[in-house]
Amino acid sequence: MAAKEVFWHLPGFCYFRQLNYALITLMEQHPEYFREGYRIGSVYGTFPGAVWNGGRVVMGIAGKRDIEATLKLYNSKGVPVRFTWTNSVLEEKHVYDTYCNLIMRLADNGLNQVLVNSQVLEDYIRREYPRFPLISSTTKRITDKGRVLDELDKGYFLVVLDYDLNHNEKVLQELESRADRIEILVNEVCTPGCTRRAEHYAQQSRAQLEFDVKDIFPCPNANPNKTFEECRKRPAFISNEEIGKYIERGFVNFKIAGRGMPQQYVLDTYLYFLVKEECREHIAKELGKLTAKK
Repeated sequence: MAAKEVFWHLPGFCYFRQLNYALITLMEQHPEYFREGYRIGSVYGTFPGAVWNGGRVVMGIAGKRDIEATLKLYNSKGVPVRFTWTNSVLEEKHVYDTYCNLIMRLADNGLNQVLVNSQVLEDYIRREYPRFPLISSTTKRITDKGRVLDELDKGYFLVVLDYDLNHNEKVLQELESRADRIEILVNEVCTPGCTRRAEHYAQQSRAQLEFDVKDIFPCPNANPNKTFEECRKRPAFISNEEIGKYIERGFVNFKIAGRGMPQQYVLDTYLYFLVKEECREHIAKELGKLTAKK
């Protein structure tokens, strides 16, 4: 379908580790089953318990050897690991966190990437870890065209577009000249125009920073039906038929949302966007074999 390389950014490099690695391996070994020109641009997420993490709370801890093994797993395939360092309530004292800095040192090879939201952390990473490409996160909730253009002037590797702008033709036209630096979130399930989205991200950031597993955000628009079919009904969703038009205009970076979602949802999303329609059943079976618990 695509005459140029198109990059897809996958969720949950830890939580969906087996699934992601199996998918990457199959794309490498059997490209004929997948859509033409599609590549995995990164796998994003966090190691559990990292206070710099934002977007979704992830508790726990990973040891040094586990971190090294995970990085090697993806990097050996040429796939960057992209950290969701988007905690929006960080103070300067938090940038010296031992665990997060350990992760950064182990991943500092010029391939891996960082999503950012907090200015204090961004400044620290630019100074201490200059080899990491920085991506402006959708958690900034930037829905104004002028502010999006300002983000593109700040030297970010990519800017992730807010989902409310996915089908805004005026904004897309304005961004076409720099489309290769825009990343588009194709399957957001959140309510269109949600006025509490930024507040929700801040609450998640505080919960991660304080390790508060009981701090639950009272979302008035919570959707209990977490299926891909339900997601396809959302106004921000971009279908396969529409993706081709975005690619023709120069947009070649697409993000798949899935952190905090069931693995079946993520699998269904991968099959829909990445796999040729006539090959989906076969790839689903192959992924099942590769991810089966031993």
